[in-house]
Amino acid sequence: MVSLFPGLHIEDLPDGEGWAMERLSVTTHNGTHVDAPWHYASTTDGGKRAMTIDEMPLNWFFRPGVKLDFRHMESGHVVTARELEEACRAIDYQLKPFDIVLMNTSAGEAYGSDRYLGSGCGFGREATLWLLDRGVKVVGTDAWSWDAPFSYTRKRFATERDTSIIWEGHKAGREGAYCQIEKLANLEVLPATGFTVSCFPVKIKAGSAGFSRVVALLL
Repeated sequence: MVSLFPGLHIEDLPDGEGWAMERLSVTTHNGTHVDAPWHYASTTDGGKRAMTIDEMPLNWFFRPGVKLDFRHMESGHVVTARELEEACRAIDYQLKPFDIVLMNTSAGEAYGSDRYLGSGCGFGREATLWLLDRGVKVVGTDAWSWDAPFSYTRKRFATERDTSIIWEGHKAGREGAYCQIEKLANLEVLPATGFTVSCFPVKIKAGSAGFSRVVALLL
C-alpha cells in the first residue's frame, strides 16, 4: 500500500495495517467443485463439442434437490440403476427433469481423515445414464469422485482387464451432457426432499471445472 502512495508511511496507516490478500495455486478440482462435460470428454450428445464450465447454462444450478442415502453400501461398490430406483422408491419420490440429485455415501463421515480417498460407493455408466434419461442435469456426491474410488477399480481391472470400468460414470458424459458436484459435505443433515440447491460454479475460462459454494435452501 505504501508503494502505491508516494509520501505515505506505515505509521500513517491505522495501526500500521494495510490489506489482507491471498495468492492461490490450486487445480480446478480441489475442494467442492462442479465438473463440466469437457472434463469427461471433448464431445457429447452425438459428437457435439462438450461445454466448458464457463459455458454452462446458469439455470441448471438453482433447482429442487433430492438426497439419496447410500451410506449403507460398502466402499467401492458401483451403484446400479436398479439400486437408484430402489432409493427413490424408499423416499417415495419420482425424479423430475432438472432435479439436482445428491448422493450421501459413507465418504461423508470419512472426510478429513486418511480414509476419505478410498471411501464411499460410486456411480457407474448404467446409473449415470439412468439419471440422465430422467432429465437430471446436475448430480453430486460427498465422495472424492463420482465414480468408485480408484483403489477398488484398480483391483477390479487387474483381475478383469476390462477397460470399460475405468472412470465409467464420468465417461457416460460422452453420451449426454451433465455436471457433477464432488466433495460435498453435511448431506447427512438434509431431508430427502423439500429443499433447493444453489451450486453456481465459478466461471473459469475454458475450464473443466469450477469451484462452488454449494448451499441447500430448506423450504
